[in-house]
Amino acid sequence: MESNSRSKFKIICVFCGSNPGHRKVFSDAAIELGNELVSRKIDLVYGGGSVGLMGLISQKVYEGGCHVLGVIPKALVPIEISGESVGDVKIVSDMHERKAEMASQADAFIALPGGYGTMEETLEMITWAQLGIHKKPVGLLNVEGYYNSLLTLFDNGVEEGFIKPGARDIVLAAPTARELLSKMEQYTPSHDHVAPHESWHMEELAFPGEKSP
Repeated sequence: MESNSRSKFKIICVFCGSNPGHRKVFSDAAIELGNELVSRKIDLVYGGGSVGLMGLISQKVYEGGCHVLGVIPKALVPIEISGESVGDVKIVSDMHERKAEMASQADAFIALPGGYGTMEETLEMITWAQLGIHKKPVGLLNVEGYYNSLLTLFDNGVEEGFIKPGARDIVLAAPTARELLSKMEQYTPSHDHVAPHESWHMEELAFPGEKSP
C-alpha cells in the first residue's frame, strides 16, 4: 500500500517515551511516524503532553491536520510534568483508566522506543490480544534494533513453552514506520484466544466502547 492512500485504521494509539533518548535517531523516528500517520490520514491517541517523543509525534500529527487526543491522569497534568497540551485532552483518574481509554479509542497500537511505562502499556495490549479482549494489531517500531532484546525474550518464551507460537505472532515489528504500518494493515489474528472475544464484558474491564474488529 502506498503511504499516501487512506488506511483502514482511523485512529492509532502510540506509546512512547516522555524522554527523547540520547540519540537523534529516536526523535527522527517519532517525526517519521507522525508524518506517516498524517499521509495515511490516521488520527492519534497518546498519553498526553508535549515532552520527549510524545511531544514530537503529537505535534507532527496535529500540525498535519489530523486529530490528536491526549489521555492523561490528573496527577500528571501539571505543566512541569507533562508540558503544554497538544490537541484535545481527556483527564482521567489514574493509569488504569488511561490505558483503557486509549485502548477503546484506537484501532491499533504502536510502540516507539520508551522506558518502563511504554513497555508496560504495550505488553498489556499484547496480553489483551492473547486473552481475546481485542483483535487489534500491536506493532513495535524497532528503531536501530531498540526492541531486539525484547523480541528475543519473546522468542525464548516460545522455546521454553511459556508463549504459544501463535501468540508470538501477535507482536509485529519493523525498523521503519512505513514498513510497520504496512504489516499492521495486513495483520489477521491467527492465535487461539484464552477466552472467546464475545465473553469479555468490556464495562467490567473499564474498557468502554470496544469497537468491532
